[in-house]
Amino acid sequence: MLLDDDFPQKTRLTLTRCSVSPDGRTTVESDEFSAMINPAEFTLDRAISYNTEPTLGQLGSDVKFNAIQPEEVKFSLVLDGTGVVPPATAAAAGKSVRQHLNDLLKVVYKYDSPRHEPSRVRLLWGSFIFYGRMKTMSTQYTLFRPNGDPLRAKVTLAFMRFLSKNEEVLASNRSSPDLSHSVEVLAGDTLPLLCQRIYGDGRYYLDVARFNGLPDFRRLQPGTRLHFPPLA
Repeated sequence: MLLDDDFPQKTRLTLTRCSVSPDGRTTVESDEFSAMINPAEFTLDRAISYNTEPTLGQLGSDVKFNAIQPEEVKFSLVLDGTGVVPPATAAAAGKSVRQHLNDLLKVVYKYDSPRHEPSRVRLLWGSFIFYGRMKTMSTQYTLFRPNGDPLRAKVTLAFMRFLSKNEEVLASNRSSPDLSHSVEVLAGDTLPLLCQRIYGDGRYYLDVARFNGLPDFRRLQPGTRLHFPPLA
């Protein structure tokens, strides 16, 4: 007989606002949006740009490397106000489609007045973690009440990866010991052990836990991918 523990617990895609301090540190904030229904499709795009500008009299184009473009992710979320779909969180119970949409906009689209720009966003889904900024957002309403109020909507989002200035400088110097984009947790790994391996000092584990938004750094799940920011 199969028990509940025999089935893996559903992990919802979450989007969380982030801020970057003047010294380049990324901080995960409290504003968060959890998907009611996980995306059916998820696209990760990578691109490289080249300089192909021809010179006078040139017979062929010499393709010269210009830059690695920021990675982009694209996916769609369903917002449901019929009550048929279980809410992602207790706080989301009973909310209308417009309220769900406002909660999402607060995370991915809200203008940050002190910084004069929209906020950064962390996407977290299982072992996938992505820090980016919203590029496009399209909302398609698919079901309505008789009075015209929306009951269901499909929101298509695209995010472009961002790097802080410190991370960008270190990313261009592949020999820097302070740069590690991500590490997959293996059985037996602990956060102090990983910090010792990457930074040469295990005492940075609390900073890394905060950077990744870990609720309990003592229990790392194998397969989880953690990001280790460069040291300031």
